[in-house]
Amino acid sequence: MQSFKNAFLARSLSENYHKLTSNEHQIRDECGAFGIMGHPDAATLTALGLQALQHRGQEAAGIVTVDGDRFYAERRMGLVRDNFTKNSVINRLCGNIAVGHVRYSTTGETAMRNVQPLFADMNFGGLSLAHNGNLTNALAIRRELEKTGAIFQSTTDTETILHLIAQSTKATVVDKFVEALFKVNGAYALIGSSKDQLIGVRDPLGIRPLVLGRLGESYVLASETCALDIIGANFIREIENGELVSITSNGIQSLKPFPPIKERPCIFEYIYFARPDSLVGGKSVYECRKNFGRELAKESHVEADMVIPVPDSGVPAAIGYAEASKTPYELGIIRNHYVGRTFIQPQQSIRSFGVKLKHNANASLIHGKKIILLDDSIVRGTTSVKIVRMMREAGAKEVHFRVASPPITHPDFYGIDTPNKDQLLASSNTCEEMRDHLEADSLSFLSISGLYRALGHPAGRDDTIPQFTDHCFTGDYPTTLEDRDGKQAEFQLSFLSSPTHPEG
Repeated sequence: MQSFKNAFLARSLSENYHKLTSNEHQIRDECGAFGIMGHPDAATLTALGLQALQHRGQEAAGIVTVDGDRFYAERRMGLVRDNFTKNSVINRLCGNIAVGHVRYSTTGETAMRNVQPLFADMNFGGLSLAHNGNLTNALAIRRELEKTGAIFQSTTDTETILHLIAQSTKATVVDKFVEALFKVNGAYALIGSSKDQLIGVRDPLGIRPLVLGRLGESYVLASETCALDIIGANFIREIENGELVSITSNGIQSLKPFPPIKERPCIFEYIYFARPDSLVGGKSVYECRKNFGRELAKESHVEADMVIPVPDSGVPAAIGYAEASKTPYELGIIRNHYVGRTFIQPQQSIRSFGVKLKHNANASLIHGKKIILLDDSIVRGTTSVKIVRMMREAGAKEVHFRVASPPITHPDFYGIDTPNKDQLLASSNTCEEMRDHLEADSLSFLSISGLYRALGHPAGRDDTIPQFTDHCFTGDYPTTLEDRDGKQAEFQLSFLSSPTHPEG
């Protein structure tokens, strides 16, 4: 029975790293978190903030508020707009402190019990917690906690943090947070609230993003700056790597409890995750993506009649590519924005329609033309094949595929949902083999040096002190991966300052 239980937990905590289905080509979004302190419309503003962060997770959404000593929670499966409206759910969320979360599961099954923010009653009172990221030693910690009698209500790694906080003997909520976080490993940006404070914390490497803003006298924490924009809040700064902020009615306090270490933010925020209108690391995401396209044009341009983005994620890079190569930019693929995740599945006899539910060729534009298709990434390549075939069927004379990021050769364990390594097209195929698989006339990826140059590092990647978390391209994981490797050793922060190791 114990072996069956361990197997179930391992599967529940890891299987959702790899939830890409065969008809989807993109990496899944991670999660988004939002919190506000000291505003009478805290719930409404949180719902708006979550709407701006909807791109980071579409499975479920939740808001927890607090009014004095009492907490109020509303969690729903599905989109923010379908569940949080002023006249229904919002009116039941009382209080001037709120924490919200939109979820795409990377650990834990897709079920109501895993919808965040999580809430728990503790000896100091209630605590709500929203988490963007993924712990890489959650299963190991969970097993140890269960041995001491801990009872888990979910299969998400976020609950592990709540249990560690509950077991802490420290005097204050902040100190309990800190003690708990010294025991975990991986990537996290957390927003939590007790009855009278809002807490935000970012992992020591700053892998997952978190920003601070202000709306009048109220402070706001969010995964991206676009969530500040929607409510009219002013962006103050990013929460630094390894920083914890505590916000109360007396103001804001900043703590840096971890040993100092060079930050390594996730490079995929610039490539895919963040909304184009957000600022990440002081950089415009939109401009970064255009720069990816510009660098790609310098590295691998081919003469063609037009540059066509694979919508929507390929649009900014395609604009940059077209500008740099002086090739016309055209909308050769039209996306249907009204096909949702719950769209009725076609019968087997018409399942071959596949990608046409979301994309259709602009045939009159494409016919007889040499085209460059530009996308932000290739994961399995399944949809990329279908897109190339669609262009052929529309009469394209030549189809050249360009990718505005390096080949993805390694899976992620920090809150990004990528397939197993053997399902990544680039992990076991050369560029020419991938070109043949896609049935394209040519295929080129942005180099890792080009990626770094586009992000403002003229010398490229510094292999001695990498500037970003870029393991999907390099295999250079910045932390230990206990759950993946089956290790039970407690995370030691000293490891973070030692040379990083590739996947073995």
